[in-house]
Amino acid sequence: MSTTFKQFLASDTINTRTLLHEVIPLTGTIVSGTYADNNIKNYTHGMFQSVFDYPYLSSSANHILDLTVGYSSVSALSNSANTQNNKKINIYNQMSQILVGYDSVSGTLQRFDQDGNIAGGGTKLNECVFLSFARLLTKDEIKKGSFTLQVLTGGANTSPSNTLTLSDYGAVTEYRTNSPAGEYGILYTSSAAAEGTGVGLVYYQAGIAVVTASIFNGNFGPRSDTSTYTSSVSSYLASGTISSSADGFRNRLYNIQFNNTTELNSTIYFCRASHNEFNYSSNPTYVSGGQIVVKNVSSDVPVSYITTVGLYGAANELLAVAKLSEPLKKSIDNELTIRVRLDY
Repeated sequence: MSTTFKQFLASDTINTRTLLHEVIPLTGTIVSGTYADNNIKNYTHGMFQSVFDYPYLSSSANHILDLTVGYSSVSALSNSANTQNNKKINIYNQMSQILVGYDSVSGTLQRFDQDGNIAGGGTKLNECVFLSFARLLTKDEIKKGSFTLQVLTGGANTSPSNTLTLSDYGAVTEYRTNSPAGEYGILYTSSAAAEGTGVGLVYYQAGIAVVTASIFNGNFGPRSDTSTYTSSVSSYLASGTISSSADGFRNRLYNIQFNNTTELNSTIYFCRASHNEFNYSSNPTYVSGGQIVVKNVSSDVPVSYITTVGLYGAANELLAVAKLSEPLKKSIDNELTIRVRLDY
């Protein structure tokens, strides 16, 4: 236990923030059901389906994302006769409530917008596919400007010539902040796409991507034995179940890639030992028979070896301990500054 304490000054501490990134590639072969669809889990409620990297009954399986579809109550597809019509509306409203929020004046629920101008008169995204990525992949957030989603918009999904690439081009400096879920970017079909022509949104902290169903110009749905698609996207969203529409999107997915972000916050303490400080040790073995053990001659100056740094609270309670890789010699003819970093 220490018997000598030194108080930190304002200049002795500094806070830093470091962002660590990993590249996360999700190929269409995994999402489309690599293991005979045993890595795709559907639920009895039929509201969404989950995608795993291995068969989901395996202890090695990791949850990748949840996939669902929905449309607004004002959508042209909305009809009480549709399969799961209320559930599809509820999915859209739930996502809108979390990601878009309510109008501050009228209190009405906002809809997803092409240009991110939630309260404005921009074109609304009324029929959407929602991809909610697992926190295991996104960590603290998706890195701005790194999100890319490739889908096959027409013909058989074995034809990469029909691949459409969506990305949050320019989002590093052009991201939006008017969402209750945090920052988000707009998905465009190219870096030269005009403002207001977005086809989706990616919410960085929430780890959710929203894609308009209108990007699919050909047939849609799970493949048949002839490797063609069975119906249009409008027909699937209206008459099909949420799970079957999710199946259709998965079979159109070619690739997803983004960088995740881990935010590492640190406090750095500069523990300074001046020339006249910490030259003695509180260790009981430092003195033997009235003599300082490390002194060969009684007239020699005192010397100590620093092996440990303790960080104490206001009441001198020990809060953290840092061990040095090797003892550091300390005497009256030298000074030491030991850098201690706490990560959280």
